[in-house]
Amino acid sequence: MRSIRAFTAGFLIIVSASILSAQDNKVANLAAAPPNLVLLLHQEIQQGKTAERQKLESAISRACDRLETPSDWIDLQSVTGAREALFFNPFASFEDLGKSEIEWGQFFAAHPELSRMKEEVEGLVLNDRTSIAARRNDLGYLADSIDLSEARYMRVLDIRLFPGHEKDFIEAIKILADAYAKLQADTPWVVYQVDVGVPTPAFLVFMPMPELKPNDDLLSWRANLMEAEGEQAADTLQRIAREAFASTETNLYAVRPEMSHVSKEFAAGDPEFWTHKTAPDPAPADIQPRVKSSTTR
Repeated sequence: MRSIRAFTAGFLIIVSASILSAQDNKVANLAAAPPNLVLLLHQEIQQGKTAERQKLESAISRACDRLETPSDWIDLQSVTGAREALFFNPFASFEDLGKSEIEWGQFFAAHPELSRMKEEVEGLVLNDRTSIAARRNDLGYLADSIDLSEARYMRVLDIRLFPGHEKDFIEAIKILADAYAKLQADTPWVVYQVDVGVPTPAFLVFMPMPELKPNDDLLSWRANLMEAEGEQAADTLQRIAREAFASTETNLYAVRPEMSHVSKEFAAGDPEFWTHKTAPDPAPADIQPRVKSSTTR
């Protein structure tokens, strides 16, 4: 029963936000589209060390803005759930990810001051876990309209399944997508299937949010959702949640641009937000740019 309530509540939050937040029709920023592959690094920070960690991560981010780096990342800070940082690292493919790992090793060897700061950050971490997830283009809702550069918050729904129930999840999320369409919801979400890092089958639903206000009217939209789905579809969702879901969890994260590192093309969606406003620290000689950079991390 707990899984049923959590699953329903999580999606009701997403649906309510979708209904209440309209998007302008505009040309999509392809550089800020949800990636094919995402590496997610969760870090639980020691109590009282958040400010120290933020200072180090901001310095690393500013230094990387001046250098040629192998890949990008978006830093997300938990608003709900465990006290943690979540690095959202986009990649085009596993080949791209593997190449990046090699190049980051070379990068830190060439810039020992940055390597030292990275080790200092790791010393502030209580626990961490890494997972890799692949985008499911067949399961999102208006996912091609997502512009991650406009996100200020990210709601993440983490669904763990009992083995062999992947098809049940796909059925459930397609029912919900149909309900979104009937309700004319226009805030999108994108689905990823976890490929590495979780022992049981798992899916992640990401909903980028420009603000928190859409969640205020959550309760008033529950009846609308049930009406759009119909009684049979609602019963199917209840059955799937009961039989297929081992656990569900939904959490909210805030986007932290000062600790992120994105490309100029990505930042073009909102350069005022993504450009670092704090004065850069004096850069040691060994982290000065050696090559004029046009690539991103």
